[in-house]
Amino acid sequence: MGLKSSTLLQEEDIEELQNETGFSPNQIRRLYSRFSSLDKSTKGTLSREDFICIPELAINPIGDRIIDAFFMNEDSQERGEETCNFRQFVKTLAHFRPFDASKENPLNTREKKLRFTFKIYDLDNDGQISKDDLMQVLHMMVGRNISDEQLGGIADRAINDADTDKDGVISFDELKRVLENVDMNSKMSIRFLA
Repeated sequence: MGLKSSTLLQEEDIEELQNETGFSPNQIRRLYSRFSSLDKSTKGTLSREDFICIPELAINPIGDRIIDAFFMNEDSQERGEETCNFRQFVKTLAHFRPFDASKENPLNTREKKLRFTFKIYDLDNDGQISKDDLMQVLHMMVGRNISDEQLGGIADRAINDADTDKDGVISFDELKRVLENVDMNSKMSIRFLA
């Protein structure tokens, strides 16, 4: 694919990304334009610093975890890199694209949104959400407006409500059960313009 050896977006790249992500060709071109404007080094990759410059992420209480999501892919982890290329950028954003249950895309199903959400909460990447993971995310969300004792109570209740096997942590299946009736499209979607 042209994106591996070049920073220019080719028609075959657009078609391939459209098939992988469900974005329209116009949306991919617009995302490429946004990606290019963020790529200050013009190397065809974004660093964490590039993402920090996005005002919406800078003011989002869990902006750091959202930024982390762009680096939570096999490509970056295999190479031990802290960069995000355009393909990774688009594939990560595809998790936030509203899905149509009749035309589910491999990157954009309810299950994938749930797994992505789980990864956001599983801070230490150990395959479970512990009280410590929850406490850290809650701190990100509310800052110092609530005491550690109050946050601990909230985390304990969340674990008690979700932890059906009583091992003190929340597994993916337990999170999935808790969010069974949650509309993931409304909770985890960004409306991309056509």
